[in-house]
Amino acid sequence: MNAGGVPYRAFDLARTTDRLAMSQAVFDEVDAVLHRPTLARFVDPALRAELLDQLLSGTEWFLPVVRVADCRDPDDNMYLELALVAQASTIVSGDQDLLVLHPWRGIPIVRPADYLAG
Repeated sequence: MNAGGVPYRAFDLARTTDRLAMSQAVFDEVDAVLHRPTLARFVDPALRAELLDQLLSGTEWFLPVVRVADCRDPDDNMYLELALVAQASTIVSGDQDLLVLHPWRGIPIVRPADYLAG
């Protein structure tokens, strides 16, 4: 991941124009993924620290209370649960297991490039 890449640019746009929702489970997952040895070597440590800091301080935190089991990858249900409690207008993801649900309960699920395209 780099600051000029599509996923980061989509995150940056969302941060400045929309409300970002976060839960502890989602934060923990993002943190773990960014620190995986197979990915960590491709992520600048300063960028990773900046991203995690923005997720901690630049998001609205929610505690999902409704459990869902709609995703074929059970580990991705946490994103749907967060979207529900936050009353999200859009889910931005590159994960195919989430994208195939588009739209999910009336919430569009779009790729970062599609989010950038508006």
